[in-house]
Formats: sequence, structure tokens, C-alpha cells
Amino acid sequence: MLQAQGRTAPVVLVVGDSLSAEYGLRRGSGWVALTEEKLASEKIDARVVNASISGDTTSGGRSRLPALLKQHRPAVVVIELGGNDALRGLPLNMTRENLTAMVKAAKGAGARVLLLGMDMPPNYGAKYAQEFRELFTTVAREEKTALVPFFLKGVADTADPLALFQSDRIHPNEKAQPIMRDTVWPELRKLVAAG
Repeated sequence: MLQAQGRTAPVVLVVGDSLSAEYGLRRGSGWVALTEEKLASEKIDARVVNASISGDTTSGGRSRLPALLKQHRPAVVVIELGGNDALRGLPLNMTRENLTAMVKAAKGAGARVLLLGMDMPPNYGAKYAQEFRELFTTVAREEKTALVPFFLKGVADTADPLALFQSDRIHPNEKAQPIMRDTVWPELRKLVAAG
């Protein structure tokens, strides 16, 4: 998949929140930057555009996405949003509708989509946490799109999860970033290779 003569590398567009925007991290040390390095090391012809904004919600991502699709014409769109919706107690059906609209818009623009699922801490209540987790699965199934069920697998569900978080206990630290990249990588690689 090396770059052909006169052809620009396909774009992987990441639309996320602080988990993808290198909040509290050195520039270039986040999972998105590590993913770009991995693509290059495996000689996979792709360019990563990180359009993530700390604090963004699915509503924000939905409103930003059309311009991003037009500007970057991505081959793959990675959607990493929803955590801030839950932290703010926004209605789950609104989060689901926004994610569905984003997937549809990206697919309508000719992109393959990877949705990154999220879990909530148990203090939000078991029912809410389960429904929140399931909304990602539902959107992926209904829209027939790729899914990483839990983006923070191996980070937030370890015996000592605080070891992999910054002092705010919300944002993964630099040691967690390669784990996050490796969680996303198998599904992302398939989508990039499909091009």
C-alpha cells in the first residue's frame, strides 16, 4: 500500500474529545500520534488528521463533522465521542442519535467508520452504565460499522487503574497511550487496508 505516483495518501480523520486531543500530555505522545507512527512503521500509506477537541460532546462533533469531511475527504473516520455526554448527564438517546448521524454523514461522504465505545465509572449507577455501553454496540450494529467496544480496555479496567491516569483520575497518562493505540489498531488497520 505504498503511495502511488501522483496520488495523495488516504486520510484517517479522528474526531474525538480530550482522550484523543493529548490533554495533559506532551505533544506527539498521544495515541493518535502513536497511530500515525505505527502506520508509517508498517509502510501503510495513510495520513492521520486529529480533529479532536478537549471537552467536545457528540453534539459538537456532529456539528463540526460536515466541514471536516469536506475539507479532508477522509477514507476512514474514527469517532471517539460520548464520554463527555455521560459526564454531563445528557440523555442517552441524544448521544445515540448524534453518533448515528455522524456515522451516516461519514459513510455518505464515502468514508469507512470506526466507532470507539466507552464505559462509565460504576458510581453513575449500573443501569445507566450498561445502557451507555450498549448504545455504542447498537449504533455499530444498526449502521454496520466497525467498533472497538471499550476504548480504555487495559487502562481503566486494570487492578490498579490509577497507575495509568493523570492526577485528575479522568485522563489517561502517557504510559497509557500505547495501550490505547494497540486497542484501536486491529480494527483501524483493517479499515485502512480495505482502501
